[in-house]
Amino acid sequence: MAPGALSSLACVRPSRLIPLAAALVLAGAAALAEAPRRVVSINLCTDQLAMLIAQPGQLVSVSRLAADPRSSAMAEAARAYPANRGGAEEILLLRPDLVLAGRFSDPATVSMLRRLGIAVEQFEITRRIDEIPGQILQAGRLLGHEDRAEALIAEFEARRAALAPAPGSRPVAAIFHPNGFTQGADTLSDDILAHAGFDNLAARLGRRGGGRLSLEDLVMADPDLLIVARPYPATSRAEEVVAHPALHATGAALHPEFTGPDWTCGTPLVLDAVARLAERRRALAGE
Repeated sequence: MAPGALSSLACVRPSRLIPLAAALVLAGAAALAEAPRRVVSINLCTDQLAMLIAQPGQLVSVSRLAADPRSSAMAEAARAYPANRGGAEEILLLRPDLVLAGRFSDPATVSMLRRLGIAVEQFEITRRIDEIPGQILQAGRLLGHEDRAEALIAEFEARRAALAPAPGSRPVAAIFHPNGFTQGADTLSDDILAHAGFDNLAARLGRRGGGRLSLEDLVMADPDLLIVARPYPATSRAEEVVAHPALHATGAALHPEFTGPDWTCGTPLVLDAVARLAERRRALAGE
């Protein structure tokens, strides 16, 4: 408190102290509630949430992955923002008053930024589509635009309801990526399949989270739909299993579905993946 402040307050009548204190509290709350002016995102998923919600000029940088079309569902929009590599020194030079990060963003970077007095907010990994509205609302509150977040949630829920599969049989889909990597229960990929009306082979086999699916298990299961990743331009031994001749013993390998960047993050864009899969399910059913 400034010199003389105590003596000045002593001259104030007690009846005026309570309104004065209330005014100070309200002023402090207003300052805390003020929307951040310079926001930096260092995570692919927070990049997309921020681009969807931030007002022009508020988001000053996104991660370098945001403009990669193999990783980001908003690559084109991300090219309008300067990219960062997630280093603490680089971010500090951007003078942010808020940094958005993922739960598993580099802990050294997060710790250093916090020690320097910069607010860092971390988002959890999304494992269910039901969690997406919460992620959107969290971003809206942090950016000071809850109204935008709520409008986005309303659009999301309306589209999700429109995509809900009709009751009936559920064809089996198998996710089979390089090295036989798959996604089982308790993953966003599994929930995308469920929302499109498919059963996930890996979940049927008791797998949880990410892991490997053997070529033998896949061929023996003979799924209705094979879901693979688009190959990279350079050849890779890890990708060879995805083109193995044994896969052609399953009809699913003749017309595979491809995963893409809209499978990765808990944003409204996940429903683009659901919509494509729902169309494939209807084709398989002859609808």
